[in-house]
Amino acid sequence: MKETTIQIAGNTLRCFSLNTVVVGTGASGYNAAGRLCQYGQTDIAIVTEGINSGTSRNTGSDKQTYYKLTLSGGDGDSVREMAETLFAGQCMDGDIALCEAALSPQSFLRLAELGVPFPRNRYGEFVGYKTDHDPRRRATSAGPYTSKIMTEKLQDSVESIGIKTFDKMQVIRVLVEDGMFRGLLCLDLKDGSYAVFLAKNVVYATGGPAGMYADSVFPVGHCGASGLALEAGVTGKNLTEWQYGLASVNPRWNVSGTYMQVLPRFISTDKDGGNGCEFLYDYFTDEGPLLDKVFLKGYEWPFDIRKVAKGSSIIDILVYMETVKGRRVFLDFRANPRNNHVDYSTLSDESREYLEKAGACFGTPIERLLHMNRPAVDFYLDKGVDLITEPLEIALCAQHNNGGLDIDCWWQTNVSGFFAVGEAAASHGVYRPGGSALNSGQVGSTRAAQYIAALRMGNPDGITDLMRSQVSETIGLGAAVMSGAEMGTVQSLWDCATKRMSLCGGPIRNQESINRAIGEVKAELFSFSENVKATEPKQLKTAYRLRDILISQLVYLEAMSNYAQVVGKSRGSAIYTDPTGDKPYSFLPDIFTYTLDDGNRAGVVQQAAYLGGECKIEWRKVRPIPEGDDFFENVWRSFRENGNTCL
Repeated sequence: MKETTIQIAGNTLRCFSLNTVVVGTGASGYNAAGRLCQYGQTDIAIVTEGINSGTSRNTGSDKQTYYKLTLSGGDGDSVREMAETLFAGQCMDGDIALCEAALSPQSFLRLAELGVPFPRNRYGEFVGYKTDHDPRRRATSAGPYTSKIMTEKLQDSVESIGIKTFDKMQVIRVLVEDGMFRGLLCLDLKDGSYAVFLAKNVVYATGGPAGMYADSVFPVGHCGASGLALEAGVTGKNLTEWQYGLASVNPRWNVSGTYMQVLPRFISTDKDGGNGCEFLYDYFTDEGPLLDKVFLKGYEWPFDIRKVAKGSSIIDILVYMETVKGRRVFLDFRANPRNNHVDYSTLSDESREYLEKAGACFGTPIERLLHMNRPAVDFYLDKGVDLITEPLEIALCAQHNNGGLDIDCWWQTNVSGFFAVGEAAASHGVYRPGGSALNSGQVGSTRAAQYIAALRMGNPDGITDLMRSQVSETIGLGAAVMSGAEMGTVQSLWDCATKRMSLCGGPIRNQESINRAIGEVKAELFSFSENVKATEPKQLKTAYRLRDILISQLVYLEAMSNYAQVVGKSRGSAIYTDPTGDKPYSFLPDIFTYTLDDGNRAGVVQQAAYLGGECKIEWRKVRPIPEGDDFFENVWRSFRENGNTCL
């Protein structure tokens, strides 16, 4: 890596030239950096807004899952079978599914070797369990902080080989010319200066565009940077496909698993915490079936349109309805629903037998939770919330983007040299097995590193007039934001934008409201430099991030509008209002009238491109699972020739 300075529009910028820059210090980013060095490319650096920030390091669940090929027991499994499971999630490219299955043992075992404590039996088998959408026992876990431990171990590995990390460095522009990645413009958060990184390749491990939503379980401060990639011409795929689920508001954490299985009370209050009521009983009077739905919410945690009419996802909708009214919703573990003794005989066999086997048919929800899963209580206590003495505020929150930036089987986008990995990449379809995201991040970053080391070595080109213009334009935008502001508008505009997205582009979608939101976002982007004002230098970071979020919102909303018009049927974790459909319950407002998707578009994916401020939406067939030649001598010969890294 070489460091110089350059002059652009009266500004002196530090300029770093290197082969590959990795953006992000989550599990995917660190793995990409480590793998690049392993494969022989050492001219690299990591750029991050905050080493200790991000989703990988700061999220988890009741038992955070890692999904991989079966590595224990006598049950049969194969790479092809796992690929078919992933492919069956709909709108999934088959070559990606095959790669994720094939490299899952390699990626998993590397993590185990680095010290991630995945459980194994006395004979060395890595035991597993079934997760959602999983016909085998492929899932495993190192506990609620699986991804955090992964990130820490991968960081230790990277730091041990001396890879340079630029901390507190925010990417604010992706520099692209003639369809090729050329570099990054960054804002140095330590002193407010600007820096340019010229590189042949970028591994974009920025996570999903979490900052779009107000109701979010993503860590505070994790916003993603998908808008910058879309602005640079990277194509999006499956942008409509999100996962939403019930989560605590402060701290942000999934309330899945045992939190629901102990049957807490659901309390709705006014905005000041008064006028509380157990609102679920406004809709269901038969307590046994209602508590079954609460119990199943632990298993069926993500909101799933297929589980509204006869499953637990009606609970998500009722929570959502309360928050839309401006009320607050809490889980209360201190007393049983209606302050009554739970009559376990009224529960379904599934709920009752589970609680009986756990020895938890007694007491209050908090007593059952302490008995079944004390670490679940300790987690909140460590965050300043004592479930023994106080309720826990929740909402229906954005949890994971299954779509993202479109990639090929080497995780390279349509922009040459731009590789998207982790949640930034569109590596999933409508549904996916729980824990497959952690595997996908490790596989994708490995594949990107393999390709770069084999085919994209060498030094970057110098800065061109077009790149200088891009840099000058972005710095000028920052100057406009900081010019003559008597009252800052950044935070208020941010709050309005994210609340609008949660209402119009969240789990409940209506084309009329989506189109109205599109018009508002376009207007805000058009007038950005005039209306967005900051009063102090530290707000400049937020202003640049707001623009990134608005671009993301525009493209994602356009994708949702197109889906509503072309397809219009509800699938995954989203309801699309359809006046010709049905309501699963008569007490629901008309916005919850929908038609369930029949899967007839499982073989096509939606692509979205952002070009000159406008979006272009197209549909294409999924790439099938490859039927490759696996005759050993043929594979060995081509492997000796090129490492089988040719597309």
